[in-house]
Amino acid sequence: MRSIYLDYNSTTPVAPAVQEAVLPFLAEHFGDPAGRHAVGRAAREAMDDSRHLVATLLGVDRDEIVFTSGGTESNNLALLGMMRRLAPNGRGHLVVTALEHVSVAATARYLQSRGYELTVVGCSRDGVVDPQDVENSLRPDTKLVSVIHANHEIGSIQPVRQIAHLCRQADVLVHCDAVQSVGKIPVRPSELGVDLLSLSGHKMYAPKGVGALYVRRGLDPVPVLHGSADEAGLRPGTPNVPHCVALGAAAGLAAAHLDKARDRLAMLRDRLETLLLEGFGDRLRILAHRAERLPNTLAVSFPRVAGDDLLRRIPEVCAATDSASHSGSATISPALAAIGLSAREALGTIRLSIGWYTTEEEIERAANLLLAAWDSASA
Repeated sequence: MRSIYLDYNSTTPVAPAVQEAVLPFLAEHFGDPAGRHAVGRAAREAMDDSRHLVATLLGVDRDEIVFTSGGTESNNLALLGMMRRLAPNGRGHLVVTALEHVSVAATARYLQSRGYELTVVGCSRDGVVDPQDVENSLRPDTKLVSVIHANHEIGSIQPVRQIAHLCRQADVLVHCDAVQSVGKIPVRPSELGVDLLSLSGHKMYAPKGVGALYVRRGLDPVPVLHGSADEAGLRPGTPNVPHCVALGAAAGLAAAHLDKARDRLAMLRDRLETLLLEGFGDRLRILAHRAERLPNTLAVSFPRVAGDDLLRRIPEVCAATDSASHSGSATISPALAAIGLSAREALGTIRLSIGWYTTEEEIERAANLLLAAWDSASA
């Protein structure tokens, strides 16, 4: 049984070119970048090169890139670091959206538990935040707005530029969680107008355990960890040189192939959507279909069946569900609840996310398997 991997929004395989770039830094180039000898210099130069590649992908300066362990740490550093810097007494206001990843949502709730005030802005049924709703949530004590660039479950892309423009007029900083969008579509902080932006390696064909935070020059977040002065004092500890090299290599690949890969992903996504609609007709609900979406993401709600049950019938299809049923009660993901799905619709939702290595044959086979499994499950 050959697996059909359609869960690229969860994690990606490490690209062969990225693997090749990393190998020397697992063996002969093992030095600490802080070392003042030849071995240390080789590691330091590799870190500098990788920082340059990440910065080039984003169109920012190299010294505005802070390496982290991934998107979760980047999001924590952005929210905790800036709120503690701008409102050290805990008397500040933070705005996030209902579509945020748990690493932003949970950090925001943690800040709320420590005395900060929090507003969560909702979205449309297609999973798009109205910039006017964000503007209406701003207050004189608002310090930071955090808005996801593209939702990981339904793929809807947010009007970050418009939101950032309104926030700039109110002298409020903006953080953007771009973990799902970097490497799939063009992402440039200067064009979006954001002050901080998070990304993660394992969403863009690098290993797990590495990411980065763009911090606009002049900002000074309070470090979450304390120790040495590495990463401009924001992330102490000996850097994970091999994984930082991997992130740089992945950023270079993304920059070189972005337009071609985006068009191919959109073609495959649209083909899968067409095949499913031909088989199900109007019984199938395509989530966020009227919104601008990530080119690789298709979220569908299957009628009269739970997504988990459907996927259990076709173990060769590797896809994701974000809601579950436990002991007769439904647990609905915050994003699916925010777009107004009922418990039944949410439980029937499956996210199918396509990647660089997905083939047209796999798309055809996945559609046929999903249709057959649904016929069997709903009979």
